[in-house]
Amino acid sequence: MISTASIASQPKLRPATTADLGAVNAVIERAVTTWKLPERVKRLAMPTYLYNAHDLEHLHIMVAEDSAAGIVGVAAWEHAAARDCPHGRRGLLLHGIYVDPDRQRHGVGARLLSAATAAAREHSYDGLLVKAQADAEGFFRTQGLQQLAVEDAGRDYPHRFWLDLTAPPTV
Repeated sequence: MISTASIASQPKLRPATTADLGAVNAVIERAVTTWKLPERVKRLAMPTYLYNAHDLEHLHIMVAEDSAAGIVGVAAWEHAAARDCPHGRRGLLLHGIYVDPDRQRHGVGARLLSAATAAAREHSYDGLLVKAQADAEGFFRTQGLQQLAVEDAGRDYPHRFWLDLTAPPTV
């Protein structure tokens, strides 16, 4: 049974705005600092993970906002390139899910993933594609995504996951 307190504490999901970018990027920075990578790698890679106003024009960016804590999670997606999807499939590319470390393991990431899955279904995609950080593999497996095989080591990202939306739901 879900308590009223736990429902009230669930952050609301909504599209990001330009005014959110500072808070969005702060969540991303806090999340990335927890990854099991050398500090220098995190520092050098950080600018590639952060969003700007131009990204809002080309990506769908969703935030999870808590009434007391503000933005505690973010997810971004767009159409996936055909070469990245399983052969003959059309997919929505989930760029990433970032959750404030203090809110991880509280369902925020799962809710953001559900929003991306709903967007993929709404646009009749065959599936949801994720190029995950190695630390996030367990999360995506737990959520039912299947790891894709590396067919071309020079091209394929090694931590790609696919959620097949054409398969009948399992009961």
